[in-house]
Amino acid sequence: MRKIVLLFILVASVFKVWAEETPTFKASAPNVVVSGDQFRLTYTVNTHKVRDFRAPNIEGFNVLMGPSRSQQSSTQIVNGNVTSSKTITFTYILMADKEGTYTIPGATIVADGQNKTSNSVQIKVLPPDEANESSSGNISSRSQTAGNKITNQDLFITATANKTTVYEQEAILLTYKVYTAVDLRSLYGDMPDLKNFHTQEVELPLQKTYSLEHYNGKNYNTTIYRQYVLFPQQSGKMEIPSITFEGTIAQHIATDDPFDAFFNGGNSYVEVKKSIVTPKLVINVKALPDNKPANFSGGVGDFTISSSISTQQLETNDAVTIKLIISGTGNLKLINTPEIAFPKDFEIYDPNSNNKFTLTREGLSGNKIIEYLAIARHAGDFTIPPVEFSYFDLKSNSYKTIKSEAYNLKVAKGAGNADQVIADFTNKEDLKVLGQDIRYIKMGETNLRHKDDFFFASMIYYLWYIIPLLLFIISVIVYRKKAIENTNIAKVRTKKANKVAAKRMKNAGKFLAENKQEAFYDEVLKALWGYISDKLNIPVSQLSKDNIEDELAKYGVISELVKDFIETLNECEFVRYAPGSQSEAMDKVYSSAIDVISKMENCIKH
Repeated sequence: MRKIVLLFILVASVFKVWAEETPTFKASAPNVVVSGDQFRLTYTVNTHKVRDFRAPNIEGFNVLMGPSRSQQSSTQIVNGNVTSSKTITFTYILMADKEGTYTIPGATIVADGQNKTSNSVQIKVLPPDEANESSSGNISSRSQTAGNKITNQDLFITATANKTTVYEQEAILLTYKVYTAVDLRSLYGDMPDLKNFHTQEVELPLQKTYSLEHYNGKNYNTTIYRQYVLFPQQSGKMEIPSITFEGTIAQHIATDDPFDAFFNGGNSYVEVKKSIVTPKLVINVKALPDNKPANFSGGVGDFTISSSISTQQLETNDAVTIKLIISGTGNLKLINTPEIAFPKDFEIYDPNSNNKFTLTREGLSGNKIIEYLAIARHAGDFTIPPVEFSYFDLKSNSYKTIKSEAYNLKVAKGAGNADQVIADFTNKEDLKVLGQDIRYIKMGETNLRHKDDFFFASMIYYLWYIIPLLLFIISVIVYRKKAIENTNIAKVRTKKANKVAAKRMKNAGKFLAENKQEAFYDEVLKALWGYISDKLNIPVSQLSKDNIEDELAKYGVISELVKDFIETLNECEFVRYAPGSQSEAMDKVYSSAIDVISKMENCIKH
């Protein structure tokens, strides 16, 4: 009987696989190609019940082949959950004819009895290299042979600023962009110390994505390597110095060895180092006009101000809180905190600030929230004047003053004495208790000591000297040990590798729960690459899937674990764009990443 029940459950699970999904029809093609290049245009539908496929009129491209039809099916059972996928793909091989931007309309098909139209695709066609117009212009086909010199036209980095003439404290977006016509494997370089700028780095994906771009008559693979937002702190001509990056390039080794050609396909490579120097930039920083308002906050940008109050009717010794919100875009982090002119009868405390900023190309965008606390000590009617906030407006190139709301307070005589303080504020522990400068004499029994019972020269007397001395010696030893350990940066990074990776995986778990796919995969990749980088004390830019096995082998990591780590990286990169159930794929990637990091932590010992 039990076998029959199990068989029934298995059959029901199998039939669940064939549950129909809403058919989708999607077209895909490269965003950028080079004139003369061949590329694929595909139309994919997620069902096998299709008919009447009709392609659009493809203009601007030569159709070399197609449509060819391919069919795929897959079924998975994971933890009792059965999932399946069925797809049919129609593929065209096209050749770009001439430069320009072309739009290929959507195709039509009947899928599961429903008429479906795919999305249109837009393709930009770049001209071929001027130096070799007879070639296809495909960068990947022009890999250099070992021994050929890699010139500054094959690999270089540009440094550009979106503005070269600005005012003090005006945001500048500084971009370092890589242009490469060779097989660039890794790149490393540090931002110089810019003393005359307040610098904030724009967070970019750890794994770079390259795209084609035609530059100075030649086609390159390009990517934005780093971006910074700079706030100049003084006027004059400010120089952004050049940076030297160290790149690693894979050069092809030509060989006539038939065995190498058979086993490796003739694809042997050697790594070559190259130094890339970025150009200098000069920024002309203008001083702010001299007619600054007396209450100028130092703000430069576009701002608004608003305020709210906790109550306008209170009793003596009660607290009142005013919340001031400065919103906008500019140097929000660097502006001065405005002051509120509370009446003299109020006791005032230091304000609390809470910043909620987002880094943009125009500076910091968001809110600066400031809370002010004051306590009314006397009854009466009081007025809190508006807060004036002055800043330099970049749109009108002039100073502007904005005001918050004024408030009228009615303070009634409170019951009790000044010791009773009630406050609605984040720092209640900072409130003072008044009226206790003279305290009552405590009455009751008193323990008297015999006149010959002296504390001096007793055992307790000596312990008061010995114990603190011992504690001091122990603390000095512990401090020196930690200081020595902290000077070894590599050891510190190694010790904190698992902690940093765990923190990133925790963030990835939050993105998983919120179904934020792109943020989830970025955080998992950061955790994996960052863990290995910290553990082996090797910059991420110098690590690759090709050399990571050798580096881990030096630390005694078994080949099976290295293979699991690389497979986890590949799986994370693949499922990010793979069709199918993203939630299950994300769950699988999350579990695999945690498992491989845990095993690696137990295996790598320093």
